[in-house]
Amino acid sequence: MQDLSSRIFTLRRPRLLSRAARIGADDYSRSRDLKRLMGATVPNRLSELLMRLLDLEAEQDGARRSNNPSYSLTRHVEILIAIAAESRLYLASKEAAPAPEKSPCAHLSSLSQIPDIK
Repeated sequence: MQDLSSRIFTLRRPRLLSRAARIGADDYSRSRDLKRLMGATVPNRLSELLMRLLDLEAEQDGARRSNNPSYSLTRHVEILIAIAAESRLYLASKEAAPAPEKSPCAHLSSLSQIPDIK
């Protein structure tokens, strides 16, 4: 299983879908758009939210690739817009995170590479 950053950076879609998502991300409104995409249960944690959006997008992409009649181009683009906007926030928050101080348990630093599972 890939970590969240890897899933974001390896997401590859047709140029037209990607371009529409980048353009739409500028007008993205979290309060308005997430309710429509995810219903009443919107996760509080940004990482959990992005994982759910990526899962929803994977379902839409599978429907697109299999020519499923239930595929909605509009919904797919809306999900991609949300992913683009939320991933900007996620990546900015990761860059802005302060560097950890040297702790007496520095020999356990490999544990910090374990993804957050909450």
